Formats: sequence, C-alpha cells, structure tokens
Amino acid sequence: MTNLIDIQGQIEKLQKQAAEIKSKEFAATVRDIQAKMAAFGITMKDLQSRKAGKGAAKTGRPAKVKAAKAPKAARKAGQPVAAKYRGPNGETWSGRGLTPKWLASLVAQGQSKASFAVANSAAP
Repeated sequence: MTNLIDIQGQIEKLQKQAAEIKSKEFAATVRDIQAKMAAFGITMKDLQSRKAGKGAAKTGRPAKVKAAKAPKAARKAGQPVAAKYRGPNGETWSGRGLTPKWLASLVAQGQSKASFAVANSAAP
C-alpha cells in the first residue's frame, strides 16, 4: 500500500513530465495556431474583441445567432399541473418529479400505479 509521501513523489514526477511535454509541444502548437489564423484571416484584434459578433460582418465571417426565446405566454414555469393520480386518502400527484411516498408504498404492496390514475373528466 502506498502512503502519502509516495503519492506526493509520484505527483511531483508527473508534474515535471507534464512541464517537459508542454515545453516540447509549445512551439509546434503556436505554429499551428498561426497557420490557422492565416488561413481564416483571423487577426489579434479579432481575438481581443470583447463582443462575440464584433467585426464579423467586416471580415466576411458569419455573425453568431442567438436562439430565439419562447414568448412569455408560452412558458409555463410555476403554473400548477392537473393531478394524474389520486390516493385513497385524497392525496394527489401530477406525475412529475419523484413518486410520492404514499404511491410508492402502495405500489410496493403490489397495487398498480394505473389503479390510482385520475380520469381526465374528473381532474380538479
């Protein structure tokens, strides 16, 4: 079994190896980035711009398009949902989220979940 000192020694050794690999690959990575910048016409100004779409129209690159949000009327967050299941003591559950304890215990006793389903016309 390894102890803390052995593990710390391994960590130090691996960090040195990572630093060596990084230093070896650094120059090649910079050359690769420079080649891609030249191929796509990317300038330092493009990289330093703070706005996402800034300068996109000038260089011919397509601007980023944000996804359209649903209208507020279409969002239903926070609105109550009709009950789909009703227990023997009047408990209700919409069928969303975790199964309530009363239904889980009845199903564990061998009863079916469908036997507690509320008919669409009888929903409150």
